[in-house]
Amino acid sequence: MSPLVQKIVSGVSEKEQAEAAVDELIFCFGEITPEAVLFFVSSHHDIKKIGNAISKQYQGVQVIGCTTAGEINGRGCLRHSLCGFALPIDSFSVASTLFPNLSKFDMKHARSQVTELFTDLSVRGVAPVTGHTFSFLLVDGLSGAEEVVLSAVHGEIGDMPLFGGSAGDDLEFSKTEIYHNGQVHVDAATLCMINTTRPFKVFRTQHFVSSERKMVITEADVATRKVIEINGVSAGKEYARLVGIQYDRLNPMTFAFHPVMVRVGGAYYVRSIQQLSEDDSLTFFCAIDEGIVLTVAEGIDLVENLSQTFADICQHVGDPELVIGCDCVFRRLEYTHDPDVVKRVEGLLKTHNVIGFNTYGEQFGGMHVNQTFTGVAIGAVQPDGID
Repeated sequence: MSPLVQKIVSGVSEKEQAEAAVDELIFCFGEITPEAVLFFVSSHHDIKKIGNAISKQYQGVQVIGCTTAGEINGRGCLRHSLCGFALPIDSFSVASTLFPNLSKFDMKHARSQVTELFTDLSVRGVAPVTGHTFSFLLVDGLSGAEEVVLSAVHGEIGDMPLFGGSAGDDLEFSKTEIYHNGQVHVDAATLCMINTTRPFKVFRTQHFVSSERKMVITEADVATRKVIEINGVSAGKEYARLVGIQYDRLNPMTFAFHPVMVRVGGAYYVRSIQQLSEDDSLTFFCAIDEGIVLTVAEGIDLVENLSQTFADICQHVGDPELVIGCDCVFRRLEYTHDPDVVKRVEGLLKTHNVIGFNTYGEQFGGMHVNQTFTGVAIGAVQPDGID
């Protein structure tokens, strides 16, 4: 392997001022010629100032980011911080596009945008597109549009692995933002196709299994992801009864520990509850509909599950030089509840070079999911080059 090959670099800053935070991030990066810079930042920061300061440092380079519900980096699981990474130009080619105005999403136009990314990479990619490219999708976490965006994107990318996350705002549920090449957007999503000469593996894991306790959504407002009735009675009270929690104790923490699951194609996927409303309805992070059968989930050991996930990753790519991670905010609420558990989780994330954020939902393949940890592990450049 040539000694001139650049490594993927990453950094973090807990400084409160945008310019100072970006200065520290850039200092962490050191000397690099980036193809693209991606960042994740607390909603307590001004994302436009952050993004523009990075763009000023790396003029002409793609800069993409989003607000978070927590940041994951070399210092652990932080809040109110900035973290990011830079992909070196010698082993990466990145093509990106923005899907604006998701409330008026144009399916046909979106598909043509995805096709244009293929064309771009086929011309200037560092490796053949097929087998050497993955997609990374960031979506406004309050748009409620993840499923419709995925339906357009996944239908066009074929077998290309895809993962992503829904932007957060520290559980305030007020405004989540996407930054794409100089502009800040709400009600938007951005798709990056990342072509590389390095080995990589897109993955997903969850630490819940299905139980025998079932519930049927009998009344819902599909547009707002609001469940009004379960099993013919008010949703909040019936959910509390089925999971064995006192109604007056329902809050984000109990939702984190007691999600529900839906069966799709023979596999179970978590469906997390965002909040309980005054009218006793339950708002979900994922699309719902009347007639859907939900199953109460039962948790397994989160740390052991995460440890096994990384063991499998290392078998495929070796020790990762970077893991871009999208970890559900409800997972964070669960593992930070116990000081010993969070210490062990942070140890695993640091050891495997995870840079990412806590999300309001995760994307994997053609599915929008909840309460999962999904991402891509990228290995070092191989001495014998691409396959």
